[in-house]
Amino acid sequence: MNRLGQFWHYTRKVFALPVRLRSVVDERPQAEVPAGVITASLLLGVITRAGSLLQLQFETQRRGWQKLIGWAERISDDCFVYALERARISQLRDLLVSINRTLKTNKQFERAKIGGLLVVAIDANEQFKSRSRCCSQCARRQFEEKGPDGQMHAVTEYYHRQVYAHINGPAFSAVLDVEPIEPGEDESAAALRMLGRMRRLYGARFFDAVTVDAWYTSGPFIKAVELLGWAVVSVLKQERYQIHQEATALSKRQPPKQWQWEDRTVRLWDIRDLEFTDQKVGLVRVVLADEQWQQNTRVAGKKVVLPRQSHWRWLVSAKLANAAPELIWQIGHRRWGIENHTFNELTTHYRLEHCRHHHPVAILAFLLLLVLGFTLFEVFGRVHSKLCRGGKATLKQIAREIDHAIEALHDIEPLWSG
Repeated sequence: MNRLGQFWHYTRKVFALPVRLRSVVDERPQAEVPAGVITASLLLGVITRAGSLLQLQFETQRRGWQKLIGWAERISDDCFVYALERARISQLRDLLVSINRTLKTNKQFERAKIGGLLVVAIDANEQFKSRSRCCSQCARRQFEEKGPDGQMHAVTEYYHRQVYAHINGPAFSAVLDVEPIEPGEDESAAALRMLGRMRRLYGARFFDAVTVDAWYTSGPFIKAVELLGWAVVSVLKQERYQIHQEATALSKRQPPKQWQWEDRTVRLWDIRDLEFTDQKVGLVRVVLADEQWQQNTRVAGKKVVLPRQSHWRWLVSAKLANAAPELIWQIGHRRWGIENHTFNELTTHYRLEHCRHHHPVAILAFLLLLVLGFTLFEVFGRVHSKLCRGGKATLKQIAREIDHAIEALHDIEPLWSG
């Protein structure tokens, strides 16, 4: 069985993916191409890393592709655009949720736990920007730029941002949801809207805690997340709250815990029962970490070893009052997984920054399919495939092998069979 056959066999057996894809419908009246065929093609385009809808149109002319999806004609980019504009976002989101719930049922999220806790990182990402094209959901910013005439001119830039919920553990990661940030809206408001929906779709016990950047460190956000049933670990910046200075002053009165982590010396303090600016939050704790290491670099052509250090402060809500400070330190560092892994992978290999079609519904519909395909491929490559686990093949090689397998017409079984 070739790599494409292995992938579809795995997703059929574990996730019943063909059944779930076939159940997807959209708002097109009297659609000529079934919604399931459109959805399967878009998802397969993510897996094979087609960079645009025009390229996807070309891919649908391949005989192996047509045999796989059960549609013996080319699907035009206009057809994909028309379908994406009329997608049912709730159904695509339910599809992503069902995949993640299956992963948890199959104990895959056990490999993502940090000290027994399942932690979701929340972060925003700017997907793309344009100076000429906009839609009703575009955010706008203005700045001055020197023009060809040498004079400064006002320039308006349109852009889209989304908030992502991402589980990134030591050995497994997955995207749980995506929420657009509306024009003029703070990203914490979009995050709370997403978390409220996630509680309905996943349940309060699907994960245990939320970790966020300093942008979210506010009384209303922390209180709202705790009311939803989750603990909060938030980066604490010096310029934001007086509690930072209080924690730093109190840390001088207690000896730190110290250990070696990789090439770093870590010193850790745990300051408890501090009052937050918003008294409704109640008493909180602050975990402080100072890390020191040496970095090799070159100065004037000579190899030089320079000392480096970093200082971290994390605010911890009451629900994690009994958690060890070392665990808070781990949670705080794992938050960078959403930036270093998810956003980096989606941008480098899946062209996240490229807008397939500039329309509010189409943008979100494709993003949900993008993170769905990303999750399925990551699970297949990193968990199921022995080649990747054994270091004998990279994910990029596996994606290339899946694409090449489409040419093996005699080995392809229709997606809807079985």
